Amino acid sequence: MLKSNQTNQHPTLTGAEILWATLAGEGVTTVFGYPGGAILPIYDALRNFPSIHHVLVRHEQGASHMADGYARASGRPGVCMATSGPGATNLVTGLATAMLDSIPLIAITGQVSSKVLGSDAFQEVDITGITLPVTKHNFLVMRAEDIAPTLREAFQIATSGRPGPVLVDITKDAQQATTAFSFAAARPRPHRPHPMLKAESSSIRDAVELIQQSKKPVILAGHGIVESGAEAEVLAFAEAHQIPIASTLLGLGAIPAAHPLSLGMMGMHGESWVNNAIQQADLLLAFGMRFDDRVTGNLTRYAPNAKKIHVDIDPSEINKNVHADVALIGDLKEVLQLLLPLLNSHPERSEVSDARTQPQPSEWLRTIDASKGTAAVRDIINLPDNGHLYAAHVINDIWHEAAAAGRLEQTIIVTDVGQHQMWEAQYFKHEAPRSLITSGGLGTMGFALPAAIGAKAACPEKDVWVIAGDGGFQMTAAELSTIVQEDMAINIAVINNGFLGMVRQWQETFYDKNYSASPILSPDFVKLAAAHGIAGANVSKRPEVTPTVTKARTSNKPFLINFQVEKEDGVYPMIAPGAALHEMVRRPHRDPLLPNPEDE
Repeated sequence: MLKSNQTNQHPTLTGAEILWATLAGEGVTTVFGYPGGAILPIYDALRNFPSIHHVLVRHEQGASHMADGYARASGRPGVCMATSGPGATNLVTGLATAMLDSIPLIAITGQVSSKVLGSDAFQEVDITGITLPVTKHNFLVMRAEDIAPTLREAFQIATSGRPGPVLVDITKDAQQATTAFSFAAARPRPHRPHPMLKAESSSIRDAVELIQQSKKPVILAGHGIVESGAEAEVLAFAEAHQIPIASTLLGLGAIPAAHPLSLGMMGMHGESWVNNAIQQADLLLAFGMRFDDRVTGNLTRYAPNAKKIHVDIDPSEINKNVHADVALIGDLKEVLQLLLPLLNSHPERSEVSDARTQPQPSEWLRTIDASKGTAAVRDIINLPDNGHLYAAHVINDIWHEAAAAGRLEQTIIVTDVGQHQMWEAQYFKHEAPRSLITSGGLGTMGFALPAAIGAKAACPEKDVWVIAGDGGFQMTAAELSTIVQEDMAINIAVINNGFLGMVRQWQETFYDKNYSASPILSPDFVKLAAAHGIAGANVSKRPEVTPTVTKARTSNKPFLINFQVEKEDGVYPMIAPGAALHEMVRRPHRDPLLPNPEDE
């Protein structure tokens, strides 16, 4: 029963109760965590807050990835918690994953009592010092009265400007002490955003001039489009001026893959025609992307003839990797809403014979389309059954089955990191934002399974697929029991080639096929799933793929499929380290039925 403070009519609560009351006030309904001694007062108080569901993870790293997946799928901040010492340090990889991909996440850790801080007490570690480089901000709270204001500020920091993870470390005595609580009084000071751009700003005028003068523009669509909610504005901008759109890995889904202006993914394993278009462009419009090295290749030879307009909410990204001729600092949605009315239609870019007809492709668009050749068809998808099952078959058939069932826009794919991640980006055509959840910047193996749990918690009505390699899947496979305990219908596709596939591909290409430590022994994944109470199936032939995928999707229960795929297949095209964006390594001849490398 909550006690009232007679002086100010605010209830007197313990710090632990204040924590849950503040989370509830912020709209939190799900928390992922693992208890321990320094956070037990918080777990004890959970009984008084039935509106918040706690998901018990099997490893604290899983908790941080689940909160991350929840945030990516929903657009709302995810929340995870752990005890002090090893519980807190086990969150670090998940915090770094969220930091590099700009994901709003709140991590709450218990800490030893303030009286013994700095004494090397049992399970004491300086978690704020450890996480300083991998959080947007962090706090150490040592008084009960500071818990609510700190938590509310943490939510504001995590979600304002460029999103990111925030850690709040709370000493045990602060959790146990009592004080008056007012959610409203704990409201943080208003966030001061970057000054809003105006129509008469010189940078806006310069951007308009560059856009109107360009003959071969390309939009670079990044993750910031989704974070800003600017999908409609980007499409309106592109359609009005018939500008083709290339996507980063995390930008996939922001623009429907089937849209005629959508080119596909750029970068190291991007489409050849996309990279060539970027290299030939005279103007790049970077929308919410940071010119990561995986999308630029050799910087000294990147888009040498193109002017660059960089739109980003984070000023520190401007000129960090690529010089911007014009920088528009601000929320992408707001910037585009300002730009669109200022840009008159550009007749040279679209050829329209009748005002009632759709714009015809410009010469620039026709040039890009002609450069696709047979690579756009991706012949591997249509290969006759020759006894080989390729990962591309699996990804394509999962996509095709979802489309045939009318569930494409209700499907979330959560990938791990490696070859299967790139195959997914190449062969699964994303039509909706937040339909691909993957670790981009940090490239965290073991991410997929726990992140899928977070995505399913956020969107229980959607079909959630884990696509993981046999290596990364084993890193967090213990979370299979979390899926069962939470009764979640999550589908799991293990792309099993008996190798750490991307490592093996690099060893094949750059280390004279010295497969040092890349072959990996795996358990029987179907039996492993069964041990956790999850049904499964082994698939090694292509005709078995679609029926098994349908069985998994329609079972309304968790289901694991172990896909035994070709062991030494590779992801192509590929840009070697130090090469320019257009200098792509082609698929080597290995199987006579594989596409000709000249057609890639």
